[in-house]
Amino acid sequence: MSKTCTTPHSDTSAARDGLSTPAARERACWPVRVYRFYRDGFKGMTVGRTLWAIIGIKLIVFFVILRWIFFPDFLSSKGRNDQEKAQYVREQMTGRR
Repeated sequence: MSKTCTTPHSDTSAARDGLSTPAARERACWPVRVYRFYRDGFKGMTVGRTLWAIIGIKLIVFFVILRWIFFPDFLSSKGRNDQEKAQYVREQMTGRR
């Protein structure tokens, strides 16, 4: 049985989802079903929207701001161009046996 993704083709509420019958909804490909699952879930959220906003802010803090604190550009102070930086790394790698 092959599954195909469908596209909207009329103005009815079922067709707005891209499917004209409940049976066609079940036959929709999995990316379409996953998209609809999350779309419908987010439409009904009240407290969840606030929680997702907090999660988004935390991710920005973790991956953007903390990156600058814990992973500074150390090699920029060791050389002006790529060759000098590579030479510094080479010396550090071979000198520590």
